[in-house]
Amino acid sequence: MNERVDIEVEELIEVEDLSGPLTFPAEAYTSREYAEAEADRLWAKVWQHAGRVEEIPEVGDFITYEIASDSILIVRAAPDSIKAYHNVCPHRGRRLVSTPKGSNGVRGNAKAQKFFCGFHGWSFDLDGRNVDIMDKEDWQGALTDERTCLTSVKVDTWGGWIWINMDPDSVSLREFLEPAASMLDPFQFEKMRYRFRQATVFECNWKVALEAFMEPYHVAATHPQLTKYGDFYAWSKAQGLHGNDGYDTPEHQEEDNVATTTVHRTGKGADARVMIAAMQKEFMDTVGAATTQVMVDAAARLVDELPEGTPAHEVHKHWLESCKTDYAAMGVEWPEISDEQMAAAGLAWNIFPNMGILQGPTFALVYRTRPYGTDPDKCIYEACAIERYPEGEEPKTEWELGFAEPTEENWRKVIAQDFSNMEMVQAGLKSRGFRGNLPNPHQERKVTNLHRNLAEYMGTGAPERIK
Repeated sequence: MNERVDIEVEELIEVEDLSGPLTFPAEAYTSREYAEAEADRLWAKVWQHAGRVEEIPEVGDFITYEIASDSILIVRAAPDSIKAYHNVCPHRGRRLVSTPKGSNGVRGNAKAQKFFCGFHGWSFDLDGRNVDIMDKEDWQGALTDERTCLTSVKVDTWGGWIWINMDPDSVSLREFLEPAASMLDPFQFEKMRYRFRQATVFECNWKVALEAFMEPYHVAATHPQLTKYGDFYAWSKAQGLHGNDGYDTPEHQEEDNVATTTVHRTGKGADARVMIAAMQKEFMDTVGAATTQVMVDAAARLVDELPEGTPAHEVHKHWLESCKTDYAAMGVEWPEISDEQMAAAGLAWNIFPNMGILQGPTFALVYRTRPYGTDPDKCIYEACAIERYPEGEEPKTEWELGFAEPTEENWRKVIAQDFSNMEMVQAGLKSRGFRGNLPNPHQERKVTNLHRNLAEYMGTGAPERIK
């Protein structure tokens, strides 16, 4: 690492200090030495979600997860058991499952419930044991079970996602995820299933891509078409390693007939029935997520079900009750989430280091960014929508090994608008005239908290107070 990035931290910024103006330099985004060090100091030490349980329903089903220079092989070893291993043969280092550099992963089923090395034929069962070595006696008894088995990786599940950690001495997944896990448990993500998933490659650092979705502060400039629905002013909080945000509710909103929750708002127009329907349709048409078709349809009926002049908060309440009724008729449970739990959970989360969740009672929009190898100027960006469906009626989403071009045609308008910032930010971070990041202390605290925690893992300079 260069001298500026590799200084030891003498005084880390504490969570309570994040409310003040802070700055941090650009090396975390631009330095090749930093990106290469992330492989050892960050990615080898943290829990990270690698897929969903529904992707490997049958014994022998596997997926791979690629991160920096590592490839992790995740397999359903038994009906109630998921195992994870480094995707490498202990003989001469060949990958067991071929995964091109920068791949979005591979999915398959182990033939005869074995993994076979195509170089010399060593074979391994689903529990990682070596079950076939040609001419084993040539090693004169030196090939013990311990030396010839696959190298295990810690694996666990939460929220329907599969999580891996390459550090055998790491804390448990639950401890790592708190307090986010407890605050998000009521949404029951494990009962949701994929509606879509897609990936692309950007010419920017993984943190640039992640941070583009970490705060609503950018909405007015990047998504001006959404401002007709109200003010997107938001709070942003550090939650240990993680962070969340949600809409502030100014006192004047009652006067403007606007009902706001952490996820939904009715808009600032005179007729709340019309505005909530318009906003839900906008989300579905231009994001393709952050709502569901059931919720869009229930909102469209509001003008027929309620008289003109109905107060915004009553329109909002009626709409949610209609959604619950419609889901119940489909055989889908609406989770019991109190107003207090909804308010605490907020609008969206960053799960350290590289996962974003925008959650609702029956849906979630989920982002994940990863480095492309150890190139600081390139990353893999993925997005998926998960929803609740009647049992047996979940859509069968295709497994996408390739990458969709970052165009509006492929990603819809709002996400494509976010994409427009990424490469220009990466270029700007390299400018001699850039003096360091200046995140909004109230609305972008999640971003500062991300870098506060990165500094602890990387052993580098933490965000500094602006004096």
